[in-house]
Amino acid sequence: MSDEPLPALDAEHLSAMTGADVSLAIEVIDIFRQQTELWGRLLDASKPQNEWADAAHSLKGSALSVGAQHLAEVCAQAEKLGRSDVQVTVTQAAVAISSIKDAIGPAVEAAARLAHQLSVSGRFSAS
Repeated sequence: MSDEPLPALDAEHLSAMTGADVSLAIEVIDIFRQQTELWGRLLDASKPQNEWADAAHSLKGSALSVGAQHLAEVCAQAEKLGRSDVQVTVTQAAVAISSIKDAIGPAVEAAARLAHQLSVSGRFSAS
């Protein structure tokens, strides 16, 4: 794995996933933004670990749909922790959940910028 940080959102990935259909891409971004709000509220270290692991799993899938690779990666790590057979402490859960919440903001901001760019230009720009 590269030492370079993953981008908050990979527009090329989203373009490929949507067949460069701008309307579909904007719809997928809107769903992603709704999902981060919904599942983000369920990330609570004081809840049973299967509950926040389920929320991390759902966020991971949503992140992968738009190319938010860093968010997907931290969600996968939290999900793995939450699904382990070992009882996770509240502190361990809080650290994992904090990593997800730290990654949500940049991913949602990048998604909003891309949605705006797509709605203005009507196309994915060539990189």
